[in-house]
Amino acid sequence: MSDTGPRRTGPPDWPGERRAQRVRITSPRMWASRQPVAHSAAREIDAQTQLGEVLLRTLMHAQLRLALFVLGGAVVLLGGLPLLFAVEPRLRSWAVLGVPVPWLLLGALVYPGLCLTGWLFVRAAERTERDFVEIVGRR
Repeated sequence: MSDTGPRRTGPPDWPGERRAQRVRITSPRMWASRQPVAHSAAREIDAQTQLGEVLLRTLMHAQLRLALFVLGGAVVLLGGLPLLFAVEPRLRSWAVLGVPVPWLLLGALVYPGLCLTGWLFVRAAERTERDFVEIVGRR
């Protein structure tokens, strides 16, 4: 026998039938105060939004500016020595404690100068990145 009659959608009220008890399920945070979701700058960078692109571009420009400044200093230091010897040729013949001045300048001025420049560059780059992280963390 097929059931062709209308179906009941309401609660059963047949005799002997047990009614299911209604249960309410809620989240434990349902009654917590709603706080606006703060969008951090790190999230903006991860999402590659326009603000994130501006922040990254600013960091990259600061790093490029620092690198060009250091490169300019190295070019002046290394390019200045041949210019110095071209302008003052007598320096090529001088010697200090039996060591020619050009060798002394290359050994005592250039290499320590490059090491000092590298050390200062690393400190400045770390400071730039630390400032960037502070700005990103603040937003």
